[in-house]
Amino acid sequence: MEDLTEKLLNDFQRNFPLNPMPFEQIAIALNTSTEVVIEKLKELQAKGAVSRVGPVFTPNTVGVSTLAAMAIPTEKLEEVAEQVNSYEQVNHNYEREHTFNLWFVATADNKDTLQDTLSKIEKQTGYKVLSLPLLKEYHIDLGFRMDLKNRGDIDVVDATTSKPSQNILTAEAQLASAEDLIEVIQSGLPLVARPYQEIAQRLGWSEQLVIEKLKTMVDGGIIKRLGIVVRHHELGYRANAMVVWDVADDQVDKLGKQLGQQDCVTLCYQRPRMLPEWPYNLFCMVHGRNREEVLECINTMTEGLCLENIPHTVLFSGRRFKQRGAIYRKTGQATKH
Repeated sequence: MEDLTEKLLNDFQRNFPLNPMPFEQIAIALNTSTEVVIEKLKELQAKGAVSRVGPVFTPNTVGVSTLAAMAIPTEKLEEVAEQVNSYEQVNHNYEREHTFNLWFVATADNKDTLQDTLSKIEKQTGYKVLSLPLLKEYHIDLGFRMDLKNRGDIDVVDATTSKPSQNILTAEAQLASAEDLIEVIQSGLPLVARPYQEIAQRLGWSEQLVIEKLKTMVDGGIIKRLGIVVRHHELGYRANAMVVWDVADDQVDKLGKQLGQQDCVTLCYQRPRMLPEWPYNLFCMVHGRNREEVLECINTMTEGLCLENIPHTVLFSGRRFKQRGAIYRKTGQATKH
């Protein structure tokens, strides 16, 4: 059963079958039954190891988002984190080891709503919010290979078949006819033998139309990947750090691509500097089973790429105050606080 779980998590974080009986196709690939696959996913979801089975949307193709940071006195951190969590637009909220010790991701249907949320958080908490929107991605949301036998290696899933967000104008045109579908699937597909049929019944559509719409969004780059969304901490990868670098502007693309190819890097992207508080413009995430493993990965990467002289800092994660998928609303429908 451990082998089945590992293969299920590794092989179907991406390229989830788009046919009427997807779990049957998975079961055939794993030499088991549809019922076993569905029950295993329900079990993993109940344990918190799997967040959902569904889409991961490409940043800023469905709504807009930003990574935000706040510097909070230690004795106030839990109180402020709870206030930030109360906003539906906030989907991830973590403590990190730094002067900026509270980091969260906020998503909204448009820039004005997003800025309004950040302004409300500042007003309610009394602390400044540093907004660091995504500028360019080098490696993001392509899946995460799990080694459940505790061998200690981390291997990013091969991204050769990933669909880039290649035509944003086309994607924007597609969104108008997909808003209802996005709202239904954003929290995950139903874990039943025919999930697309159940979604179709909710929408008053045909099953085939649901499948065709999803294919269009995957091909158009709106959906970055469709599959099992795992929670690393619950699966044994209990340490992670955000490494931030102050890279010369004419070198950031080169270094971003190099960092994104490292086995221990799970995310890598460019965000703006916010001087004087924040001089860093290149971010990468490193996950491991423990702190020592993460530091070893960072040191190996730094030495291997000769990055010792580039200013950088390591922000280990502490408490996880909130983690869930982003919630999107149809155009014109406000998110509630």
